[in-house]
Amino acid sequence: MAVGVTVGSITNDLGAPSFVHSFFSTISAHCEPDGWGSRFPHLMNELYQGRLPHGNALLALDELRLAKAALDKLPPSAVVWDIENRQARPPWGSNIASNITSLGNYFVTSAGRGMFDVLEQVLVASAEERRDAVLQ
Repeated sequence: MAVGVTVGSITNDLGAPSFVHSFFSTISAHCEPDGWGSRFPHLMNELYQGRLPHGNALLALDELRLAKAALDKLPPSAVVWDIENRQARPPWGSNIASNITSLGNYFVTSAGRGMFDVLEQVLVASAEERRDAVLQ
């Protein structure tokens, strides 16, 4: 069963729960030296936990953009599959497509779209439509 993010009646599938957890684990591990949600509270403590109030969507969008800028500078080998188990590795190991050049473009949804791009669109829609973003 895939994890999706919903705003209003539109749902975007992101991928398997372990893959979505890896996305957020990678952000936290590389961008939040003081722990989960310490730098990006709206992404990590609201959206990842299941619901981001629409009033915080633009704040989360800023956080998402900062995270992407940081991860764009890191190689795919720096992926964190599970922040609670740093020894865990993706099931595919290091066998990734040649067009994946950084952690900024490592995460691709089950529909083949970049995770950062999808979440950016979702957060913009949440702010514009004044509807909460729900991760489920």
